[in-house]
Amino acid sequence: MSTTFIKAQASSIISTFFDFLTTIVCKEFFGVWYVAASFAGTFVGGVTNFALGRRWVFDGRDKKVHAQLIKYLIIWGGNMLLTTFGVFVVTHYCGISYFISKIIVAVVVGVGYNYMLQKKFVFA
Repeated sequence: MSTTFIKAQASSIISTFFDFLTTIVCKEFFGVWYVAASFAGTFVGGVTNFALGRRWVFDGRDKKVHAQLIKYLIIWGGNMLLTTFGVFVVTHYCGISYFISKIIVAVVVGVGYNYMLQKKFVFA
């Protein structure tokens, strides 16, 4: 296992913490609809993940931030759609808690989509 992969997983855990914290606070304390709360959480997690990815995981500080940001926003847009839609589908059609849905979708999207695209496209 490479150091980059391990750092990426650590970054993902940190970003997911802020994602889930934001989602739960929005839903449970402010009464925001679970889909909108999940979107807000994914946004906060994405900002965290970009900052950690650029500075620590992929050490992309020597490359232009604007180019990385544009690439990240493209990938992140797909992540936002997959996560938001996935949470709605799993919660609505499977009848399980939005929180469990968010965990399932976050793992699938994180491993199957985010890591490879960030490594090969955004911070390459």
